[in-house]
Amino acid sequence: MTSLLQPPLITRLLAAERILVAGAGGGFDVYAGLPIALALRAAGKEVHLANLSFSHLYGLPREVWEEPDVARIGPDTAAPEGYFPERTLARWLNLHRMPDTVWAFPTVGVGPLRDAYRALVRRLGVDAILLVDGGTDILMRGDEVGLGTPEEDMASLAAVAGLSEVPERLVACLGFGVDAHHGVNHSLVLENLAAIDRAGGYLGAFSLPRDSREGVLYLDAVEHARAAFPEHPSIVNGSVAAALRGEFGDVRFTDRTKGEALFVNPLMTLYFGVTVEALAAENLYLDRLERTVVTRQIATAIAEFQDGLPRQRPPRQFPH
Repeated sequence: MTSLLQPPLITRLLAAERILVAGAGGGFDVYAGLPIALALRAAGKEVHLANLSFSHLYGLPREVWEEPDVARIGPDTAAPEGYFPERTLARWLNLHRMPDTVWAFPTVGVGPLRDAYRALVRRLGVDAILLVDGGTDILMRGDEVGLGTPEEDMASLAAVAGLSEVPERLVACLGFGVDAHHGVNHSLVLENLAAIDRAGGYLGAFSLPRDSREGVLYLDAVEHARAAFPEHPSIVNGSVAAALRGEFGDVRFTDRTKGEALFVNPLMTLYFGVTVEALAAENLYLDRLERTVVTRQIATAIAEFQDGLPRQRPPRQFPH
């Protein structure tokens, strides 16, 4: 039973005992799930962190591979390259004397990624998975003019959609508006959320408070990651952090957005929640990804689907 006093997404997570919070789209996506993970741990839940990784995981030592395509990353894991968000997060967790394992999946197709998730679910005994997207392009159904960067998000969504043995599978998005950087029209995001709501899969929205323990620690984690990678900070989490500090408009925090006008605003601090089942059902091409083994096959399948559409949904302006 839902209540105005508690977001439905949180209600469902609190009913679970062991929860896997996983970054869906690679890079720093797992950081977008950190506030929820911290809140759940404070509530006495066993919470594990994972991420689809953009790092060169296959160059890691053999001992980190606990399962096929499942790497256990800790603060001291040797890395073949500097860019390693999973290890950076593990080091931040260690600094704060928290459980410091971050599980990492390589960027692969749906088949091997689902096998990796299933192996990790069995190892950890989790009864809930929360996929987290930094931004909202995981909510695009496929017929929009701009899809953002869908390959990794869709690999994660399709992989977890096939794990019917996990009782609770949810998606949370943080950073509404950020994906304009990649061509997403956010009026269409809202239209998609309305369709998911009609199907019974929308779990509401709630804000990350700046003065909460989770908000303070999130800002610290984002700054720690920025200091670790000053040449490649997270655009999504940097934007959310700026919004959380009360900044507004064209806020500059990295040269990666040079030449673009950002629109940092309070909506970026909102989490939007949906069920995996409803989101997967709304997606128009997810079934085409089932036999993919590598990420480029996902990109090809999406491109072929869009090429076969009689028309795409054009961008829409906010009416106000």
